[in-house]
This record gives sequence, C-alpha cells and structure tokens, in this order.
Amino acid sequence: MTSAALERKNLRVGLLGFLAAGAMLGLGYAAVPLYQLFCQVTGFGGTTQRATESDADLAARLAQSAGAQTISVRFDATTSRNMPWTFAPEKVTETVQIGEREMAFFVARNDSGEPITGTATFNVEPEQTGKYFNKIQCFCFTEQTLQPGEEVRMPVLFFVDPAILDDPNAQGVEQITLSYTFNRKPEPASTGAS
Repeated sequence: MTSAALERKNLRVGLLGFLAAGAMLGLGYAAVPLYQLFCQVTGFGGTTQRATESDADLAARLAQSAGAQTISVRFDATTSRNMPWTFAPEKVTETVQIGEREMAFFVARNDSGEPITGTATFNVEPEQTGKYFNKIQCFCFTEQTLQPGEEVRMPVLFFVDPAILDDPNAQGVEQITLSYTFNRKPEPASTGAS
C-alpha cells in the first residue's frame, strides 16, 4: 500500500470517527426531549395526558355508553428537600366515574419568610394507566409563586379515559395514584458588578 493510499484510508477513518462522535453528541442532546415526547404519547413512566374540554365531553359520552364504572384515585403530595412549603391533597382518595370530569384540590402554604416560586412534577401509578389519566387544568402546568405565609387551594380538573376499560394491561387496576412533588425554582444567577 502506497503512502498516498494509506493517507486517504486514515483520513476516511478519521472522518467516519468524527461523524460518529458528532452523531452520538447530537443523540445525547436529543435524548431527553425525545424521551419526554415518547412518554407523553404512550403514557410510559406514568406520564399523564393533557386534554381539552372537548376531549372530556367525548370521554363523558363514551362513558355513558359503557355504563357507570368507577375507579379509586389516590392523591399524593410531597415537596423536595429545599422547598419550605407544606403541600397536601384535601382528600387522599376519591372514587370517580370513568369518563366523567372530576376536580381535586391540593393545598400549599409557604412556610418561609420570603416569596418562593415552585413547579410541580407529577407521576401516575400504575404506569400503564398514565395514558388514560387526562388533565384538563392543573397547577402543574405553570409555576406557582407564594408569598411568605400565603396558603392557596390549587385545583386539578381531570378525567379517566373510558378506553382504560378495553386495555388488557389495565384489567384489574382498582386504584390510580396521582403523585405530585413541588420543587423550588432555582434563583437566577446574580450578575453583581464590582
């Protein structure tokens, strides 16, 4: 093999290695949004669905034709370690009619002496029920800011899709747990002038 042929071969291997490294870097950056999209579409990992009023109306009509079946929903609330709030559901469990719009309330109180902004992350268990748990309105869709000592009631408007009744993986599920964790929004980095 001549020196020129060896140089071309080394250049090609180097280029392929560089392209492979670039592709892996791109996939690394895309992994989180792609995983979130996958979870939202499939309900994997207990991700709930975001619904509209018209989705809820359709679900209610489907539920009427399916009969008045019910399911128990358990509400769970926690805060992260650095979140100085008290946070709890008003009712721990509720029996709801499948397909009907329901509203649950959570109460949050800022126990600190300063305004605190937080966001709620959520999960639904068992995982296979996530794609059937639809939220129309939720405090978890936006940041919440509470002043020192302020207490608020926060609603969640939801319904359980009647399609859960046709899913063999959801057969035998008697209770769905909707769990929230409030996390403190990080303080913006100060740009102090010296």
